[in-house]
Amino acid sequence: PPVRGKRGRPRFRPDALYADRGYDHDKYRTLVRDKSITPVIARRGSEHGSGLGVHRWVVEQTFALLHWFRRLRIRWEIRDDIHEAFLSLACGIICWRRLRNLSLS
Repeated sequence: PPVRGKRGRPRFRPDALYADRGYDHDKYRTLVRDKSITPVIARRGSEHGSGLGVHRWVVEQTFALLHWFRRLRIRWEIRDDIHEAFLSLACGIICWRRLRNLSLS
């Protein structure tokens, strides 16, 4: 059965967008705000330790896990559907390995 959530139309956009210092520009902030999303972007020149790394770590860890698969490191496929299939396969293998390691320990 479906899981009940909030009433009304489901929200497809995130509440906030977390980005690193590479996207610190007013152009990106206004583009995100125009879509009713709160930008959480670290400012250039500010000290490290803003707490943004707690959220960004998940993204960077995911990219690191996907780069273990050589075919995804450099995109060789021309067609999007083939690349997406390999991406789905890699995500499935990563999840299977995690579950296997949890059950063994």
